[in-house]
Amino acid sequence: MPPGRGSSFSPWSGNGTDPVPARSNGAALRPGFGAPVPDSQQVFRHVLAAMSEPGSVHDVAAVLTPPAPLDRASAAVCLTLLDFETPVWLDTAADGGEVRAWLRFHCGCPLAADAGAARFALLAAPAAMPALADFRLGSEAYPDESATLVIQVASLEAGEAVTLRGPGIEDRRVFRAAGVAADFWKQRRDLERLFPQGIDLVFASGTHVAAVPRSTEVRF
Repeated sequence: MPPGRGSSFSPWSGNGTDPVPARSNGAALRPGFGAPVPDSQQVFRHVLAAMSEPGSVHDVAAVLTPPAPLDRASAAVCLTLLDFETPVWLDTAADGGEVRAWLRFHCGCPLAADAGAARFALLAAPAAMPALADFRLGSEAYPDESATLVIQVASLEAGEAVTLRGPGIEDRRVFRAAGVAADFWKQRRDLERLFPQGIDLVFASGTHVAAVPRSTEVRF
């Protein structure tokens, strides 16, 4: 997952000596990364480390003031991974006019009307999210054409404890994500039988990220 091309967009337009904020429907858009290239590269390294070591928590240290309800980590992941080739689906909590305008301007990404059509999904209310099987799982021929879910949670230190095993984990690792649906981890475990099809999960909270890729076994 290379950094999205949208991460290089400037939050400013205009040719004067004082920057003019980009606007949508008469309202000023919040800026993205202050230094788009190095900032997106730094966040990408943290996301890659999180994917390589499932369940480990990494501080992306993003300096951002994204539109509500996005927190800094989920916004930083979007700025880094989304571009004009990555349709993204927003859940009801994230699907507001300011978030839509911010993503379109900074990432250039198309917004999917249906969860099953999206390559990425941004979920700000995971307790009410669709079933995991409703998202793109890829196919036997093209398992890489599946979805990556960016799930914003209240905490990566609280919630139901699950045990992760698999590539990138020496023996096992305990992982928590507060606020996911009661049957979330059962749904995730049920998808393991489809591997290499499946979905990749990126959890964001505050300035921290963690990941559970499809290759990871979940037990509870």
